[in-house]
Amino acid sequence: MNFQRSRQREMPEINLIAMIDVLLVILIFVMTTTTYSKFSGLEINLPTADVQQNKEQPDEINVVITAAGETMINKVPVAERDVASLQQALQRATSPGKESVVIINADAKAMHQTVIDVMQAAQSAGLSHISFATQQAQR
Repeated sequence: MNFQRSRQREMPEINLIAMIDVLLVILIFVMTTTTYSKFSGLEINLPTADVQQNKEQPDEINVVITAAGETMINKVPVAERDVASLQQALQRATSPGKESVVIINADAKAMHQTVIDVMQAAQSAGLSHISFATQQAQR
Protein backbone atom coordinates (compact mmCIF):
# COMPACT_ATOMS: atom_id res chain seq x y z
CA MET A 1 0.00 0.00 0.00
CA ASN A 2 1.16 3.38 -0.88
CA PHE A 3 0.45 5.80 1.92
CA GLN A 4 2.25 8.77 0.33
CA ARG A 5 -0.04 9.60 -2.52
CA SER A 6 0.16 13.30 -2.11
CA ARG A 7 3.88 13.37 -2.63
CA GLN A 8 4.90 13.71 -6.29
CA ARG A 9 8.03 12.24 -7.72
CA GLU A 10 10.82 14.71 -8.37
CA MET A 11 12.29 14.91 -11.85
CA PRO A 12 15.96 13.90 -11.92
CA GLU A 13 18.31 16.73 -12.83
CA ILE A 14 21.58 16.52 -14.68
CA ASN A 15 24.22 18.55 -12.93
CA LEU A 16 25.94 20.32 -15.86
CA ILE A 17 28.60 22.02 -13.76
CA ALA A 18 29.99 18.71 -12.51
CA MET A 19 29.94 17.27 -16.05
CA ILE A 20 31.87 20.29 -17.42
CA ASP A 21 34.46 19.93 -14.64
CA VAL A 22 35.01 16.28 -15.50
CA LEU A 23 35.31 17.02 -19.22
CA LEU A 24 37.87 19.77 -18.58
CA VAL A 25 39.98 17.38 -16.50
CA ILE A 26 39.83 14.77 -19.28
CA LEU A 27 40.77 17.42 -21.86
CA ILE A 28 43.80 18.53 -19.83
CA PHE A 29 44.86 14.92 -19.40
CA VAL A 30 44.62 14.21 -23.14
CA MET A 31 46.56 17.38 -24.02
CA THR A 32 49.41 16.62 -21.63
CA THR A 33 49.80 12.96 -22.60
CA THR A 34 49.66 13.44 -26.37
CA THR A 35 52.98 13.06 -28.17
CA TYR A 36 53.82 15.03 -31.25
CA SER A 37 56.25 13.55 -33.74
CA LYS A 38 58.59 15.48 -35.99
CA PHE A 39 60.30 14.04 -39.01
CA SER A 40 63.82 15.40 -39.10
CA GLY A 41 65.18 13.39 -42.03
CA LEU A 42 64.54 13.87 -45.71
CA GLU A 43 64.61 11.17 -48.32
CA ILE A 44 66.17 12.27 -51.58
CA ASN A 45 66.85 10.50 -54.82
CA LEU A 46 69.97 11.23 -56.81
CA PRO A 47 69.42 12.49 -60.36
CA THR A 48 68.79 10.25 -63.32
CA ALA A 49 67.78 11.28 -66.81
CA ASP A 50 65.92 9.63 -69.65
CA VAL A 51 67.21 11.84 -72.46
CA GLN A 52 69.52 10.79 -75.23
CA GLN A 53 73.21 11.70 -75.07
CA ASN A 54 74.30 14.72 -77.04
CA LYS A 55 77.12 14.29 -79.50
CA GLU A 56 80.49 15.22 -78.04
CA GLN A 57 81.48 18.82 -78.60
CA PRO A 58 85.15 19.73 -79.15
CA ASP A 59 85.14 22.45 -76.47
CA GLU A 60 84.03 20.34 -73.51
CA ILE A 61 85.98 20.02 -70.29
CA ASN A 62 85.11 16.72 -68.58
CA VAL A 63 85.58 16.74 -64.81
CA VAL A 64 85.30 13.35 -63.10
CA ILE A 65 84.84 13.14 -59.34
CA THR A 66 85.19 9.67 -57.82
CA ALA A 67 83.57 8.38 -54.64
CA ALA A 68 86.95 8.72 -52.88
CA GLY A 69 87.09 12.44 -53.74
CA GLU A 70 89.73 12.20 -56.49
CA THR A 71 89.29 14.72 -59.30
CA MET A 72 90.32 14.26 -62.94
CA ILE A 73 90.03 16.95 -65.59
CA ASN A 74 90.00 15.57 -69.15
CA LYS A 75 91.37 12.25 -67.78
CA VAL A 76 94.31 14.01 -66.10
CA PRO A 77 94.36 13.60 -62.29
CA VAL A 78 94.58 16.75 -60.19
CA ALA A 79 96.97 16.22 -57.29
CA GLU A 80 95.61 18.85 -54.92
CA ARG A 81 91.95 19.11 -53.95
CA ASP A 82 91.82 22.83 -53.15
CA VAL A 83 89.98 25.37 -55.30
CA ALA A 84 93.15 27.15 -56.54
CA SER A 85 94.65 23.92 -57.96
CA LEU A 86 91.35 23.04 -59.62
CA GLN A 87 91.15 26.55 -61.10
CA GLN A 88 94.64 26.27 -62.59
CA ALA A 89 93.88 22.83 -64.06
CA LEU A 90 90.64 24.12 -65.59
CA GLN A 91 92.43 27.13 -67.10
CA ARG A 92 95.02 24.79 -68.66
CA ALA A 93 92.20 22.67 -70.16
CA THR A 94 90.37 25.59 -71.80
CA SER A 95 90.76 26.29 -75.48
CA PRO A 96 91.84 29.87 -76.17
CA GLY A 97 89.16 31.95 -77.85
CA LYS A 98 86.41 29.34 -77.45
CA GLU A 99 83.57 29.19 -74.97
CA SER A 100 84.12 26.00 -72.98
CA VAL A 101 81.49 23.92 -71.21
CA VAL A 102 82.41 22.18 -67.96
CA ILE A 103 80.71 18.79 -67.64
CA ILE A 104 80.84 17.38 -64.10
CA ASN A 105 80.64 13.58 -63.85
CA ALA A 106 80.30 13.03 -60.10
CA ASP A 107 79.91 9.62 -58.52
CA ALA A 108 76.64 9.19 -56.64
CA LYS A 109 78.60 8.68 -53.41
CA ALA A 110 80.98 11.60 -53.92
CA MET A 111 80.95 14.35 -51.31
CA HIS A 112 78.92 17.38 -52.29
CA GLN A 113 81.70 19.67 -51.08
CA THR A 114 83.99 18.35 -53.83
CA VAL A 115 81.36 19.18 -56.47
CA ILE A 116 80.93 22.68 -54.99
CA ASP A 117 84.72 23.17 -55.07
CA VAL A 118 84.80 22.28 -58.78
CA MET A 119 81.93 24.69 -59.48
CA GLN A 120 83.70 27.47 -57.55
CA ALA A 121 86.97 26.79 -59.42
CA ALA A 122 85.12 26.92 -62.76
CA GLN A 123 83.56 30.25 -61.83
CA SER A 124 86.96 31.61 -60.76
CA ALA A 125 88.47 30.43 -64.05
CA GLY A 126 85.81 32.36 -66.00
CA LEU A 127 83.86 29.29 -67.11
CA SER A 128 80.19 30.11 -66.72
CA HIS A 129 78.66 27.11 -68.53
CA ILE A 130 78.49 24.12 -66.19
CA SER A 131 76.57 20.93 -66.84
CA PHE A 132 76.07 17.75 -64.84
CA ALA A 133 76.25 14.34 -66.47
CA THR A 134 73.64 11.78 -65.41
CA GLN A 135 72.99 8.18 -66.27
CA GLN A 136 69.83 6.62 -67.58
CA ALA A 137 67.62 4.96 -65.02
CA GLN A 138 67.83 1.18 -64.84
CA ARG A 139 64.52 -0.42 -65.85
